[in-house]
Amino acid sequence: MTQTTDHTPHTARQADPFPVKGMDAVVFAVGNAKQAAHYYSTAFGMKLVAYSGPENGSRETASYVLESGSARFVLTTVIKATTEHGRFLADHVAEHGDGVVDLAIEVPDARAAYAYAVEHGATGLQEPYELKDEHGTVVLAAVATYGKTRHTLVERSAYSGPYLPGFVAADPIVEPGTRRFQAIDHCVGNVELGKMNEWVAFYNNVMGFTNMKEFVGDDIATEYSALMSKVVADGTRKVKFPLNEPAIAKKKSQIDEYLEFYNGPGVQHIALATNDIVATVRAMREAGVRFLDTPDSYYDTLGEWVGETRVPIETLRELKILADRDEDGYLLQIFTKPVQDRPTVFFEMIERHGSMGFGKGNFKALFEAIEREQEKRGNL
Repeated sequence: MTQTTDHTPHTARQADPFPVKGMDAVVFAVGNAKQAAHYYSTAFGMKLVAYSGPENGSRETASYVLESGSARFVLTTVIKATTEHGRFLADHVAEHGDGVVDLAIEVPDARAAYAYAVEHGATGLQEPYELKDEHGTVVLAAVATYGKTRHTLVERSAYSGPYLPGFVAADPIVEPGTRRFQAIDHCVGNVELGKMNEWVAFYNNVMGFTNMKEFVGDDIATEYSALMSKVVADGTRKVKFPLNEPAIAKKKSQIDEYLEFYNGPGVQHIALATNDIVATVRAMREAGVRFLDTPDSYYDTLGEWVGETRVPIETLRELKILADRDEDGYLLQIFTKPVQDRPTVFFEMIERHGSMGFGKGNFKALFEAIEREQEKRGNL
């Protein structure tokens, strides 16, 4: 496979059939949005900026919008399902637990993006429509992707409100301290065995995304479990979607476990970009976030192949942060344990220094750490 780089010519970007401006929001359906908003405010240091609920006319759902830099999470819960949308959200939480229902993408022209996607094979879920209030107009449309996940296409250049019409500005739940991350780096989807290439082709055809990385075979296996992964991205590399599927192995892989407990394909983890992973991990640990453990033996030889990094090896060892280097530079990364009772959605914190990779050198250590957690749960 030819590996693309981040040096896309300006003329190619102008000719992009499906231009995007970046991730607009990761939208979660949760059982209790008020408590989830408190968790992401205190544990992740995010700031509540907008709200929609019964107090401002939304009788069916309550939604909290939290931000950290350009990263935006929307947490929605059903109060009393009275419409098809409300019943969908309630059923989603019942079937999948707390999880991502929408990877919303900001586009310069939602009507054109929707038309292109549907013309090239996407299933349309919501034709383009406008929402207006005193802050301006937003154009929205939506297409289906794997499982019950959707991509809402958001055109907000003519809007200055806190999120969308129907939302009001909200005061922070707690006073935010130093920002712990500033952007969504990538969002990873888990799909069924044999479906990865089908969804890679979907993003190639429907959104004009290109294949950025590919991990198969020994790249991504341990003694007991294996998976395959490919990464698709838009031309500017602002939106990156790794897609995983299980591979046949001796025991149940992390992807198999996810598919079993999520009851189907969905978003596995969201990677959050930080400029200071040490400060981020210290603050998040202090706030109660639990990260995957890494054996000390990982660090014994780390310096031999990863070289010099901004963070000393002993600090990486202390905080259990992983490091990887490729031809473009290096990265530092760490993964949380699942953030709900089901072993499904988790997060990655990532600090990049040139590398546009995904930590290939850490896959074995990472998956062995996940296997140790699977074994504790009786799911390996």
